[in-house]
Amino acid sequence: MTQTTTAPRDVEASVADFTSDLRRLREEIGKMMVGQDEIIEGVLMCLLGGGHALLEGVPGLGKTMLVRTLAETIHATFSRVQFTPDLMPADIVGTNIIVEDGQGGKRYEFQRGPIFANIVLADEINRATPKTQSALLEAMSEASVTVAKQTWKLEKPFFVLATQNPLEMEGTYPLPEAQLDRFFFKLVVEFPDRESLHTILDRTTSDDAPHPQAVIEKSRIVEMRELVRKVPLARSIQDYAVRVLQATHPETAEATPTSKKYLRYGASPRGLQAIILASKIRALLQGRFAVSLDDVRAVAAPALRHRLILNFEGEAEGVKADAIIAEILKATKEAA
Repeated sequence: MTQTTTAPRDVEASVADFTSDLRRLREEIGKMMVGQDEIIEGVLMCLLGGGHALLEGVPGLGKTMLVRTLAETIHATFSRVQFTPDLMPADIVGTNIIVEDGQGGKRYEFQRGPIFANIVLADEINRATPKTQSALLEAMSEASVTVAKQTWKLEKPFFVLATQNPLEMEGTYPLPEAQLDRFFFKLVVEFPDRESLHTILDRTTSDDAPHPQAVIEKSRIVEMRELVRKVPLARSIQDYAVRVLQATHPETAEATPTSKKYLRYGASPRGLQAIILASKIRALLQGRFAVSLDDVRAVAAPALRHRLILNFEGEAEGVKADAIIAEILKATKEAA
């Protein structure tokens, strides 16, 4: 019995096309976003991994511009939901309304909410109540919406990018662990450096402001997602990623001293899936059709930082999840 395999030449062509398309996408987004190359790459990893992104940063750093630009560069539909304490679930997913038909009768008709778009910006998601936040759970996990016992599938690609402000905590509702776990990455948007600030001013305060153009079609994103899952993964590298995840659980033998001291609970299997898929995307970004240990190490922090639950001591001492992840990566041996 013969097993069909992809010809090496076909693989090389597919990887080259993937890298070329992604480079054009990054360059086009880079026309609007200055000094945020890592954030752009992280958002694209979430999109290509079939996941969603949580962006944390102070106001004015271009988070909204990033997601709007992304939608324009892939010819996708875009909607923005401004999360506020009085926002209701129906304001997001939609609701049944009564309409009149041609014969004077009345019937229920489903009016779609802003969730029915390829790219959805959930702006300041932690300002809405937990009830409203939960309206996103089904859409993010299953790409569908259920209202009044009827389910609608969302068009592919479907991508949620949520933002939150780490400074202003008054009047906010922290995202529950179940919702945080549905985000592929948590990306921290840093303040730009001096040179980037000059470039931002040059682009935004003159009459020569750049305008993003569509460089690929949204259907191409679906094709690229399929290629990501075909990237081979050595068992030893997969085992390394598994042991990194296990080290986030304080009760395991792999746990580091910091994990045992400051963590109440570690990352879920979704975190491991995010690490593996993001590692495959990073390999393709660099023109490789195989995952390396460096790929796993590079994506571990954004994939795990929002999935680690600190205990009381960790919260009191202000321990950062990234510091725990860095210790785990340093302590985890390449071979078991």
